[in-house]
Amino acid sequence: MLRCSGLKGFEIPGVKDRLITTLFADDTTVFLSEFDKFTDLEAILNKWCIASGARFNVGKTEVTPIGTITYRKDVVNTRRINPTQEPLAQDIHIAQDQEPVRILGAWIGNNIDQNIVWSTVLDKIRNNLDRWNMSHPTLFGRRLIIQMVVGGMTQYLAKVQTMPKQVEDTLEKVIRSFMWNGNKAPVSISTLHLPIEQG
Repeated sequence: MLRCSGLKGFEIPGVKDRLITTLFADDTTVFLSEFDKFTDLEAILNKWCIASGARFNVGKTEVTPIGTITYRKDVVNTRRINPTQEPLAQDIHIAQDQEPVRILGAWIGNNIDQNIVWSTVLDKIRNNLDRWNMSHPTLFGRRLIIQMVVGGMTQYLAKVQTMPKQVEDTLEKVIRSFMWNGNKAPVSISTLHLPIEQG
């Protein structure tokens, strides 16, 4: 319905179709141009909800303005995508600059601090490793736990978000500390990275 609608969305040079929506499970991300009307989007979504029996959760709706700094500030201050349109409802959250919004596990926004985005992940990793540490794992067990916890919690985000050097350095310290149970490492990190038969 959205792709067949009159909504303009985003035109991307070199791409045949306009960017109007991405769908994954029950998450829908819609891209509106400054000329699109949010009320038109609501009408389409309401029609879809009636046809499908689904319910649209307006309380989870977040708007991230894209464009010049002036345009983004105007959207936040006036709650209007376009000055000629009605303001967005008060229960719709509009993200300001430096405020990350989560979409499918990635954090998007204008001028967001990647270190802040990663701080939650680092906290989860530390908490998980602390819990695992209470089971007094062997050195081999610690290696598996690091691969499972650190790898599992960072791979996707590192791919879609990138990982700042500062976060990489912090992770290395966390890994080293967990691997050696908070004690001084008996071997260098480069030796630790070698296959078992070589290190």
